[in-house]
Amino acid sequence: MNAVRLEIIAPLVVFVSVVAVGASILMAREHRKRVLKSRLDEITPIKTCRPPGKKGSVLLHFLESVGNFASHGQASTSLWEQLARAGYFGAGAPAMYTGIKMLLFTAGLVVAAVLVLPLKSYVGTKITGILLGGTILFFIPNISILVRLKARRNEIRRWLPDAIDLLEICVSSGIGLDMAWNIVADEIQHVSPVLAGAMVLANFEIHLGASRIEALQHMAARTGVEELSSLAAILVQTERFGSSVAATLRSFAASMREERRTAAEENTEKIAVRLIVPMVLFIFPAVLIVGVGPAIISLIRVMTLGY
Repeated sequence: MNAVRLEIIAPLVVFVSVVAVGASILMAREHRKRVLKSRLDEITPIKTCRPPGKKGSVLLHFLESVGNFASHGQASTSLWEQLARAGYFGAGAPAMYTGIKMLLFTAGLVVAAVLVLPLKSYVGTKITGILLGGTILFFIPNISILVRLKARRNEIRRWLPDAIDLLEICVSSGIGLDMAWNIVADEIQHVSPVLAGAMVLANFEIHLGASRIEALQHMAARTGVEELSSLAAILVQTERFGSSVAATLRSFAASMREERRTAAEENTEKIAVRLIVPMVLFIFPAVLIVGVGPAIISLIRVMTLGY
C-alpha cells in the first residue's frame, strides 16, 4: 500500500516541481518585460510628444508619406548624395524632398488653373499655362538644394586652409593627428559649423573602424569638395613614404591659399567683361539721351518752327 502511494505521490511531486520552476521562469520573464515596458513608456513621451500649437511634425510626416507613395519608398543614389552634400542626412530626407516637389507641383497646377481658366483663349494654351505653372514650382526644391549645396561648399573651401593651419600647428606641437583633428573640429565650430560638422562626422567614422584615409574620402564625397580628396591623397603618400605630416599640411594649406588667390584674380578680371552688358543696356542709353537729347530737341524745333 505504501509502495502504491509512493508511486503515485512521486510523479505528482515531480510534476508540481517542474510546473513551479517553469511558472517561476515565466513570471520572471514577464516581470522583466513589464519593467522594460514601463521604462519605455516613461521615455517615449519625451521623444515623441509634440509641443502644443506646433504642427510641423504632422506636416513633415505627411510630406514623407506623399514622397514614399510617389517614389515607391526608393530613392536614387544621386539623390542621396545630393541631399547629403546639401546637409540633409536624415533617412526620410529623400521622401520629404519628393513630397515637397509633389506638393508644390499640385499647388502650381491649382494656382495656374485659377489664373488661366477665366481667360479667353484656346484650350491648348490654357493647358500649357497650367502645366507650366506646376512645372515651375516643381523645380523650386532643385534650385534650393543647389543653392544650399553651393553655399556649404564655398564655406568649407573658405575655412579649410585655416583648419589645415590649426591642424599643422597641433601636429607640430607633438599632438597626434586624431587628437589634433578633434581639437580643430571644436575650434572651427565657432566660425564654420558646416566644416566642423563634416570633421566631426569623419572622426566618428574613424572611431567606428574606418581608416583615416577612407574617412577623408567619404568626407570629400559627402561635401563635394575636391580639396578634401587631394588632402586624402597627400596623407596616403605621406604615410607611404614616411615624410613629415606637419610639413605636408603646411604646403597643402599654402597651395590652397594660392589657388584661392588665383581664383580671386580671375574673378576680378572677369568683372570688366561682365560689366559690358549692363553698360550697354542701361548706362549707355542714359548717357546718349543726356548728351544728344538737347541737340535733337533743338534740331526738331528749328525744322518745325523755323527758329
